[in-house]
Amino acid sequence: MKNLLPLALAALLILSLIPAASIAETAAPKVILVVSFGTSYNDSREATIGAIESGMQAAFPDYEVRRAFTSQTIINKLATRDGLTIDNVDEALKRLAADGVEELVIQPTHVMNGFEYEEMLAAVAPYEGEFDSLKIGKPLLTSAEDYLRVVDAIAAELPETDDDTAIVFMGHGTHHYANATYGMLDYVFKDKGYANVFVGTVESYPDVETVLRHVDSYGASKAILLPLMIVAGDHANNDMAGDEEGSWKIEFKGEGYEVECVLKGLGEYAGVQALFAEHAAAAISGEDGEE
Repeated sequence: MKNLLPLALAALLILSLIPAASIAETAAPKVILVVSFGTSYNDSREATIGAIESGMQAAFPDYEVRRAFTSQTIINKLATRDGLTIDNVDEALKRLAADGVEELVIQPTHVMNGFEYEEMLAAVAPYEGEFDSLKIGKPLLTSAEDYLRVVDAIAAELPETDDDTAIVFMGHGTHHYANATYGMLDYVFKDKGYANVFVGTVESYPDVETVLRHVDSYGASKAILLPLMIVAGDHANNDMAGDEEGSWKIEFKGEGYEVECVLKGLGEYAGVQALFAEHAAAAISGEDGEE
């Protein structure tokens, strides 16, 4: 036994010389998984989803930030076209579990609590027992306060306009009851004094014809069109700003409006990025989110 003492002392000496940071690196990481629908538009992806993820990393330096997309079509397209590998939610969760992650926060970048958010929750459910802590943040527009914050964030970066200019946001739209999100957001804009701001959708209500009637009643002669989507992807470039018949740009021009299209996704607004980080913080603290 006496011969073991020098060995033990030597081992303690070696451990004392190892930097604390090196020991900490061996611990199971804490991860924030940012889940987005995704986009094949590379510039917009980095300006929106990338910016949200970077903001998350800056807000939570103790966490590793990872990415997952919900659209398998986009994932496959990026892999084929660009050789870019992005996990879907199931793949990301399997990887996190295999990596020994103990504390996981999932923050979606969905605009509303619709089908995509519910499908994400369903994909996460089988993995609830794989982590010591699993918390899920809320989508962008969840509480009444969220609407107020988003309107302020957007208004802070809107271009200056004359009274005869309508600012029109084009959302995606959904058959989910969460489609009421668009009507509430329109109401909040006007309640906060932005009478020239209008909100519509590509695939639901209010549609472009409805929006055109309201813009006509307002008396505008010019319309600035912007996407009400996290990224300025296919819908923004084609359904909103495209040159083919049926696009919102062509529809507004057909009614005699001077039209300007701004391809700026919601993820580019600094206030929106901050709000996603706050939703993640609320989930971490237990003040909000699901567990």
